Amino acid sequence: MVRYLMATAAALALAPSAHAANEAAAKFGAREGVLQMSLSPDGTHVAIIAPAKGRGAILSIADLVKGGMPKAILNSSGDPDRLTDCHWASDTRLICRVHIVIPGSQSAKALNFTRLVSINSDGSGVRQLTVDTNSRSLDIIQDGGGVIDWLADGASGKVLMTRTFVPEESTGTRLSQDKEGLGVDQVDPVSGSRRTIVQPNREAVEFITDGHGAVRLMGVQPRNDSGYVSDHIDYVYRLPDNNNWKPLSTLKLNEGSSGGFNPYAVDQDLNVVYGFDGKDGRRALYSITLDGMLKRSLVLARPDVDVDGLIRIGRQNRVVGATFVTDRRESEFFDAELNKLRQSLGKALPGKPLVTFIDASADERTLLLFAGGDTDAGHYYIYHKDKRTLEDVMLARPQLENVKLASVKSITFPAADGTPIPGYLTLPPGSDGKNIPAIVMPHGGPGARDEWGFDWLAQYFAARGFAVLQPNFRGSTGYGDAWFQKNGFQSWRTAIGDVNDAGRWLNAQGIAASGKLAIVGWSYGGYAALQSAVLDPELFKAIVAIAPVTDLEALRAEARDFTNFRLVDAFIGKGPHVTQGSPASNAARIKAPVLLFHGDRDTNVGIRQSKLMVGKLKDAGGKVELVEFRGLDHQLDDDTARTAMLDKADTFLRQSLGL
Repeated sequence: MVRYLMATAAALALAPSAHAANEAAAKFGAREGVLQMSLSPDGTHVAIIAPAKGRGAILSIADLVKGGMPKAILNSSGDPDRLTDCHWASDTRLICRVHIVIPGSQSAKALNFTRLVSINSDGSGVRQLTVDTNSRSLDIIQDGGGVIDWLADGASGKVLMTRTFVPEESTGTRLSQDKEGLGVDQVDPVSGSRRTIVQPNREAVEFITDGHGAVRLMGVQPRNDSGYVSDHIDYVYRLPDNNNWKPLSTLKLNEGSSGGFNPYAVDQDLNVVYGFDGKDGRRALYSITLDGMLKRSLVLARPDVDVDGLIRIGRQNRVVGATFVTDRRESEFFDAELNKLRQSLGKALPGKPLVTFIDASADERTLLLFAGGDTDAGHYYIYHKDKRTLEDVMLARPQLENVKLASVKSITFPAADGTPIPGYLTLPPGSDGKNIPAIVMPHGGPGARDEWGFDWLAQYFAARGFAVLQPNFRGSTGYGDAWFQKNGFQSWRTAIGDVNDAGRWLNAQGIAASGKLAIVGWSYGGYAALQSAVLDPELFKAIVAIAPVTDLEALRAEARDFTNFRLVDAFIGKGPHVTQGSPASNAARIKAPVLLFHGDRDTNVGIRQSKLMVGKLKDAGGKVELVEFRGLDHQLDDDTARTAMLDKADTFLRQSLGL
């Protein structure tokens, strides 16, 4: 057995004391021990991105044959550069993505930039693969491109990657380079040499290959004269060995699962594209032939939930199955061998029912996988098909190795109109679940949902003695169009009503002690936490909102200078709900004390949303505090910041609830 461990922490004391709070906050606030991992084509090495102290990251290479500790070859500070993912272009060369956030100003949001770099597995030969702009360029490049095909059929290690072309000006209005839009280059990650294989299209937003070096699909999103993108994407395809584009489908955005066929992957051998479309008001998986006939076949559908993901494996990312979530995530494999393996792994890994195939060697005889559950934060494993051996490589969260985690139970509770609302209840370890402080924790999105499994935020509060209920309120995805409704903003009364009914259920069941009910949320969940008090000021006695939306009209304004403004504008909608559904416009109704957390480089929800809320609550005589994290974005990916946030939130809740 091979195991590479970060420093293993001591067992966690769970007594509700200040010392325990600090210790628990440090353990649960620490980022995952593995931020991302990939397997070399020959199956002998893994590349591991692990957190460095604070907000940084380190890329290390581990030898699966010789063993020993991983060797660090690259690091990023996290300010402003953040290393997000690395994959093997060959047995000795990797391609990594670096994410950069440039601070905003009083009048502008922060901006995201990405760049691709390549590096040898010994740390030498670092090279930027993204083509940057110069002094003659007429625009900036935010998207540094992405690898869409690893060309594993050849031994050169060349890849296909998208490239944003920007026109250049030389003198006057004469252009020295007039190409514009998204195209595809074949790139040598060692030398950096490149050639364009798909010319740029100003309106292109996506390309899909067959995994063997042929670009088969392109998504085109029309723009108007102002530069705003439209509310639909037109997909076109090419026949094998033919460069002419032919119509495939049109995907209407902002329309739930019924918006049209959304292609995801091409199977070269079958000459089909897999994608999702609506069926009976829910999302289903279809295939369409790419032979000119466009024969459409239903691959997988469910009568109760959306089919929402593909299972892909190998260097060609071939489709081997699909996933969906009932009370927990389930998989249906189309590959018989992998289906048998998945069943065997389920028996071999008790307590870790969530198994995900992360990567595979070029011959697919060596697999990298992840397995975890609610009371197990997860392990990374290597499986050798030929030897039929399973090796434990690394813990996902080594700080929690000896910590007793709380079990998560799927439940339903009735909404005010009688509709059963699904959710997940996490009770403190050893608790009988009666007469204890409780938290309702609505998820972000709103186009998202909670799932069964390990959740560091819910587990922290459970470790501190709170019951935590995570409702999949109407407005959540995964349950079809009728459940999603218009979305969690336009249908806020229903969504927030369900969130509040989750709190009432905790009271009615005797789980929440009298007067000891709070609400905690992140992003849309933070919006829901604040808006819940607008709908019912007396229900929750304390509110914690992390990076929340607080004003819908301000959210619309934030998007005005970006190409997706028309989509955001339509998503928010027009009408009385914009004012009625904005916590900042109804701050006088919020009676509970409020604690806000926000990063000043948040590109999802600008920090001005929280600052606006603070001003409105203070004007209304409310009790409010904002904790601002410098240099951090929406996810607050910083051990120190997350630890401070958890500790302060716990102290705030205890003081507000009189614990």
